[in-house]
Amino acid sequence: MTQLLIYKSAVPVSRARHADCHVQSGGNYAFTADINSVPLMAVEFPQAANEYAIVFAGPPGEVTPAVILGVRGNENLYLPKGGDGWAAKYVPAFIRRYPFVFSQSDDRFVLCVDEEFLGLNRTGQGQALFLADGTPSPYVDEVLKFLQEYQAQFLRTQAFCNKLAELDVLEPMQAQVTMGGEGASVSLGGFMAVNRTKLKALSGEKMAELAATDELELIYLHLQSMRNFEGLKDRLEQAVQGAAAKANEPASVSEVVEETAETAAASVH
Repeated sequence: MTQLLIYKSAVPVSRARHADCHVQSGGNYAFTADINSVPLMAVEFPQAANEYAIVFAGPPGEVTPAVILGVRGNENLYLPKGGDGWAAKYVPAFIRRYPFVFSQSDDRFVLCVDEEFLGLNRTGQGQALFLADGTPSPYVDEVLKFLQEYQAQFLRTQAFCNKLAELDVLEPMQAQVTMGGEGASVSLGGFMAVNRTKLKALSGEKMAELAATDELELIYLHLQSMRNFEGLKDRLEQAVQGAAAKANEPASVSEVVEETAETAAASVH
């Protein structure tokens, strides 16, 4: 997946370019149709662990947590048909911040908007980006607060991942999802998980340090969340059956899922 995943044409928000622009977001998440994972901040673990499998992905030095949205490439199993709504109670912040994102220039963070977002319009629908006098609207102020908090949480998450790397408790993992009926399966790789044996082998001092910073709780939430891979199997079966019904032909699971999808979460900058 590309670094910014769902962003196609993110440009700096400016009065000269967007003075008459509005954003109508609503509850349509069709822009996530082609992704099977998104980055997750550490602060989101308690809410996300109930509904998603939380893993770690990325190259050495850039590892970040991610939630798994699908077991095949370019497929989001949490997205209902048509993109309206979200098939889970909690929507990751990475998705909720869209179509906005920060870009970094030297030591400055610049607010950007994806101009390919269907809700960005010049017909007065939704929230205005600028007021009549050319100043940023209260809506933009709220967006900035959200992104500033997101960036702060990203730094905390980065520190957590650096600690896991330092302790050497992460190991590559592959999830095998076996379907019912014909028993066909699909493999999902390219991510890491905490090794329980390595975790238990840590010294009491190291464990106490993790507990004192609440990072031990984050690790346990990650481990507990892995059971949600079972729920992904159910979602995949429903998607396969729905696709077969739409084509008005018997479902053939083996024809649909014989592939290996690799997932890697993008770092947020």
